[in-house]
Amino acid sequence: MSVLDGIPPRFDGPSAWVGRELAADPERWRLELTEAQISELETAAQHFLASGLDIGDIEDDPFPLHSFGTHLRALRHELIKGIGVEVISGLPVANYSRQIAAAIFCGIGAHLGSARSQNAAGHILGHVRNVGADPTDPKTRIYQTSARQTFHTDSADVVGLLCLQDAQEGGDSLLVSAESIYNRLRAECPELLELLFDPIATDRRGEVPDGAAPFMRIPVLSWHEGKLTVFYQRQYIESAQRFDDAPQLTDKHIAALDAFDAAANDPELHVSMRLKPGDMQFVYNHSQLHDRTGFVDWPDPDKRRHLLRLWLSIPGDRALPPSFSERYGSIEIGNRGGIITKGTRLHAALD
Repeated sequence: MSVLDGIPPRFDGPSAWVGRELAADPERWRLELTEAQISELETAAQHFLASGLDIGDIEDDPFPLHSFGTHLRALRHELIKGIGVEVISGLPVANYSRQIAAAIFCGIGAHLGSARSQNAAGHILGHVRNVGADPTDPKTRIYQTSARQTFHTDSADVVGLLCLQDAQEGGDSLLVSAESIYNRLRAECPELLELLFDPIATDRRGEVPDGAAPFMRIPVLSWHEGKLTVFYQRQYIESAQRFDDAPQLTDKHIAALDAFDAAANDPELHVSMRLKPGDMQFVYNHSQLHDRTGFVDWPDPDKRRHLLRLWLSIPGDRALPPSFSERYGSIEIGNRGGIITKGTRLHAALD
């Protein structure tokens, strides 16, 4: 019996979008902030910072958003149940200190869910920029380079980005629906698609929880409680092959991964956007993959590409397959995700 026998022949819901159609209808996924909304966000940030609390401890109560909070509650539903992406534009970050920008971004995140650690250091506020790391080093996190990332998922329910500075050239954000990839492969090569439901080793890149193996065994695609959930990072799958006890990829599995990548990289399926300073992008991680093209930075160090990042755990979200506990530890809804190692202390680093 095929694993595909229990899954719909194709997905047709709002999260099974096609990039060409989504790009042509930005009103479905882009919001331009009004002056009143910007003022409310700035007032909430000032209120929070006056409390003396650390940004890493931010919650929705001390970050009051009455009018805009209504939109964020609707956004949470749209991320989980709808198309799974929104870009909020127009935040005047050039006028803000790093502290104000971070407080606004983390405050918005607190109204969507709870922030999770993004590395072994416990940073809940990530900094996406080129720090000169070697992209060929198996312990390098690719977001610390200027190289093309490739389509992947992160270790959270929702991934948020705030652009502080864009690159001189390149660095475009790409998104693709896992359900649309599934639809393509089911129609064209179901025998390869089925292999993507097998457990596959993914490298932890040196950030290993106490007592865990240096890699995880999680399928690229999982069918659980009526939901198709994706977990994928091709570069980390390939680097996991360096471990002798990791399940080794067969030629057929490599062909299946190649077919998955080919579908994701088809301009018909994915959508491309250039995040500008003040743009915030929120993406639902379990139904979509994201990517970033390679980029060239500005010569001036003060103008180099820099985005803040949040990983969020969302209340009311889907159940995750038991295999995800290898990555998340707890898969409790609303309290899962992130990278936790021995001695991790959650905090927000402003630089």
